[in-house]
Amino acid sequence: MKDLAKEIIAGRRLKRGENFSFFLTADTDELSEGANMIRQALCGNKADLCTIINGRSGRCSENCKFCAQSSNHQTEIKEYGFLDPDVIVEDCKKNEASGVHRYSIVTAGRDLSGKDFEKAIKAYKKMRKECSIELCASHGLLTEEQFVRLKEVGVSMYHENIETSKRNFPNVCTTHTYQDKIYGIRLAKKAGFRVCSGGIIGMGETWNDRIDMSVSLSELQIDSIPINALIPVKGTYCENLEPLSEDDILRTIAIFRYINPAAYIRMAAGRSRFKDGGAKIFLSGANAAITGDMLTTVGNNTAQDKKMLSDLGFDISK
Repeated sequence: MKDLAKEIIAGRRLKRGENFSFFLTADTDELSEGANMIRQALCGNKADLCTIINGRSGRCSENCKFCAQSSNHQTEIKEYGFLDPDVIVEDCKKNEASGVHRYSIVTAGRDLSGKDFEKAIKAYKKMRKECSIELCASHGLLTEEQFVRLKEVGVSMYHENIETSKRNFPNVCTTHTYQDKIYGIRLAKKAGFRVCSGGIIGMGETWNDRIDMSVSLSELQIDSIPINALIPVKGTYCENLEPLSEDDILRTIAIFRYINPAAYIRMAAGRSRFKDGGAKIFLSGANAAITGDMLTTVGNNTAQDKKMLSDLGFDISK
């Protein structure tokens, strides 16, 4: 694995069609060590922290089987309409003061339109005027015109998870398609956005599905790749799935680093499985994280994350 890591550092890139079976038999520690070598050589020691606010919760028309916010599920998620822009701006300021690098509004639903989209525009405009933090957005399947407007008000990165492999996507969602996701990513890129796109592991997919997802993200030249380890939520189709082991999570992160050597590999949900806040994750190829509270589960405390990353030798300055 170290030899492969050196080849990747020297310029080799893993492509679709290659035999990736060695990823599944390699010793996890050796795999992680090689991934960390790649991260250090091609990304340096800079860590990227982002935090999100649930700008509109629940009542989503889509049937993504993992999601607590889908109207197809019976969960105890709190439902509410789009937040007052001033509430969002104050939350952004609080997170900026804590040392977070990026801030994103995330909204439930297939897309964001009408008055809710105008509220989002107002919030982004005010944040751009009053804050210096990088602004990100996650509002589902938008139109080209909407992407242009978001860019004009200062949003620099757009989030659109592909969730899993193309083969496995119909097992996860049937109310929109994998190709819808790809189209949205391409529209965002056309409008000049950097793109944050990844998915969820632990939904019953195969290792080949995980590798295929990683290759697809490489082909799309994704800048930031969030990896979520499924947290089964009661009332969703995934509620009875077995949580992934630490080894499975670390192996997945390392594989993503080998295939996407220069991207931010961003650990999202699932760090609660690790006793130390997930330090091992950041020695296995990850160099970014979602910090603070997650959408529907409590995340890691930002101050704790900053200390952990600093202790590991990461640069967390803005």
